[in-house]
Amino acid sequence: MNTMCQLEKTICKEDDAAQQEIWKYVFGFTPMAVIKCAIELGIPDILENHETPLTLAELASKLRCSSFSLYRIMRFLIQYKIFQEKPVSETSVGYALTPLSRLLTRQSKHSMADFILLESSPVMLAPWHKLSARVLSNENTPFDAAHGDDVWGFAAANPGHSKLIDDAMACDARVAVGAVLEGCPEVFEGLKTVVDVGGGDGTALRLIVEGCPWIKGINFDLPHVVSVAPVSRGVEHVGGDMFDHVPKADAVYMMVSQFMQSVPGIIYILSFLILLFSLRDILK
Repeated sequence: MNTMCQLEKTICKEDDAAQQEIWKYVFGFTPMAVIKCAIELGIPDILENHETPLTLAELASKLRCSSFSLYRIMRFLIQYKIFQEKPVSETSVGYALTPLSRLLTRQSKHSMADFILLESSPVMLAPWHKLSARVLSNENTPFDAAHGDDVWGFAAANPGHSKLIDDAMACDARVAVGAVLEGCPEVFEGLKTVVDVGGGDGTALRLIVEGCPWIKGINFDLPHVVSVAPVSRGVEHVGGDMFDHVPKADAVYMMVSQFMQSVPGIIYILSFLILLFSLRDILK
């Protein structure tokens, strides 16, 4: 009898825990949406550029918005440790950055703001609503089903989305290339030319050439991408399709982590190094 009672209590506790857990999935989209809101409003940059914490009234004044609405946003983000409250006087507190929100500022070299804006965009969220259809059919990817084209074809026809992709790739490149240059710069020794296949706006090669000025970089991507890429010293932008040809160089750099959200950063850094080494060995 005691055993049955204990079993019933255990089941009851598990059911209660499940009832609490399910709400995380009901409102699972909320953190991304609210963080996107903070980025679009420029809140991380406003706090970064102010020497002392800003009160709710001061922040609302800078944003020219309702204190009531802003308070609800900030309260939510404080719970997620995106921002923090600090005392500014005996009777009031102000908002300040945390390590997390520093990754959302435009000035940070490790900023992930543009990556969040890409992944939270309506274009990139729409395919998730086609996931079940993709499981039941082998005809189209979720992105194809949502937009009638693949990612790159859609980007070519929609310059605004193409820029979102380029900016997100630049976020990734700043983190990955910076880590490689700092941790193992010797991988670039002896290389005179490096081609970045799918290099977007050329951020990765710009960083490589800045760190290794003896290298000539070739930024290779689709024509519509390189046509708007900024001029960078030591980097040549070349348009084309990697499935047709790739410009000759001593080594190829590929950001293999593109749109592979579940892959930890260290994996794509190592993948890059393995690819670079293997090409050098082949060329020798």
